[in-house]
This record gives sequence, C-alpha cells and structure tokens, in this order.
Amino acid sequence: MRPSLERIVDRLLTQFTEQLRDGPADFNAIVSEELPIATIGEWMGLPTADYGLLRTLTHDLVFAQELFPTQRQLTISDTATTQLQSYFTELIRERRRHPGSDPVSSWLQIWDGREPDRHSADKAVHSIALFMILAALETTSHVLSTTIRLLLEHPEQLELLRREPELIPDAVEEVLRYDAPIHMISRVAGTDTNLGESRVPAGEMVHLMVGAAHHDPARYPEPQAFNIRRGASHLAFGAGIHYCAGNALARLEAVTLLSSLIRRPIQLRLSGPPRWAPRVAFRRITSLDITLG
Repeated sequence: MRPSLERIVDRLLTQFTEQLRDGPADFNAIVSEELPIATIGEWMGLPTADYGLLRTLTHDLVFAQELFPTQRQLTISDTATTQLQSYFTELIRERRRHPGSDPVSSWLQIWDGREPDRHSADKAVHSIALFMILAALETTSHVLSTTIRLLLEHPEQLELLRREPELIPDAVEEVLRYDAPIHMISRVAGTDTNLGESRVPAGEMVHLMVGAAHHDPARYPEPQAFNIRRGASHLAFGAGIHYCAGNALARLEAVTLLSSLIRRPIQLRLSGPPRWAPRVAFRRITSLDITLG
C-alpha cells in the first residue's frame, strides 16, 4: 500500500499548502480526516463519492464506545450502525454480482471455500469489511493531527526531526505515548483476578486509563516532556489478543505524512488552539488551524 499512500499524501499536502496561501487552513479537515478514508477506501475499491458518508458514520458510531454516552448519542450511534450495516450489505451483494481484484471480492472467494452456507460467508465478510473501516478512520485521523500539533507546539523537536529525519518513526511512537488516540480500554475479567492490590471478581469490568498510564512517572521519566528520542513502549495499540490489527497501517500513514511534510520548504505554526470533541475514551480533534510561519 506504500506507493498508493505516498501518492495520496502528496496530493493532500499539495491541497493544504495551496490553501495556506489565502490564510490559515484546517489541517485536520484537509489532511487528517481525508488520508485514512482515502487510503483504506482505495484499497477496498470503495467509490470516492462515499468517503464523506463513511467518515461521518464512523464518527457517529463511536459514541456507543464512550464511557458515559447520553441517550441522544446512543441514538445517533444506533442510526449510524444501521446505515453502515446496510452499506456493507449492499457492497457485498455488488461484489457478488461483479467480483474484482479488491479485498472484499477476495474475502468472499476465501469464505466461500470455507463456509458452504452463503449467508454465513456473507455475514463473515460483512464483519471484516465493517471492521476495516471502523478501525482505519477514527483513531488514525487523531494520530495524524496530534503528530503535527505536538511538533508545532514543540518547535525544538520539529527542528531536531528536520536535522535527523531517521527519528520520524520514533517521533510517531512518542506521539502515541504522549496523547494516544484511545484513552480508555475496557476489559471484563474472565475469572477472579488479582490486579495489583485489587481483587477483580469474574464478570466485572475494568477500565484501563491509557492516557494516565502513559504519563506515569514510575514508568516514564519526565512523562510530561514530549521527547522524540524517548524510545519507550506504550499501550496505544492495546496488547495481547486485542492488539490493534491496523497498527502497521496507522504507523505507515503517520510516518509517510511526516516524512513528506518536513521535506517541503515551508514553515508552519498553529494559528489557534485545536478544537476537540467532548469525549473521554476516543480522542478526536475537530479542527487544527495552521498558518505559514
């Protein structure tokens, strides 16, 4: 996917820099929100006209995974879930009628070879396709905007990166530690479990506050310092059997974007504070205005 990704990044950054000529431009809207859906959408062979709809539905669906969603938010999430299910049901029907070289067609072929019941095969592929979209958009867009935000807020780190671009992967890892896209991971104890000094009975839920854990001074020296040389591990992608399946793509998108951006002969600065969605679990920047420095 790297060649396709590099082409998409170049196009989006060109659009962004062109808009900068007229004043501040929203990096989040022009680049961070567009890159994940364009990358996964092109790979899955989805119509470009559907990108905006899928992005909006993904934002709406996440409400159900928040810590204290309101009834209105749950209704919005339910509606988005129904629309996404309908979208991918029709997509699978279309790929049945007109199979191609795209992943959805390939998944159908694979599952048809494993599952004699076509309805069950379609249901399995539906789940995979829906998961790919949900996993690819919301969290990755946060990582992209946060990477740029933190580097502009810490210009000495950005200058270090320009001098030593080999540190770009390390910079992305520090972003993931410093402000992870998911600040809360929930787990249910399968058996009675001792967690530190706490007893967790079987069936009880535990909320791991990742954002706090990543700033624990017992684990990270000077945790409030944004340091791209830190080289520390983190929990941004979870762990064990729940480790994020899309971690490699998310990292590749961030590294590719940052590599392309620092090669461009422009100086950037934040033109105002970022705006955020009011959330606890899933971090989301809604706008990131940047101007030429």
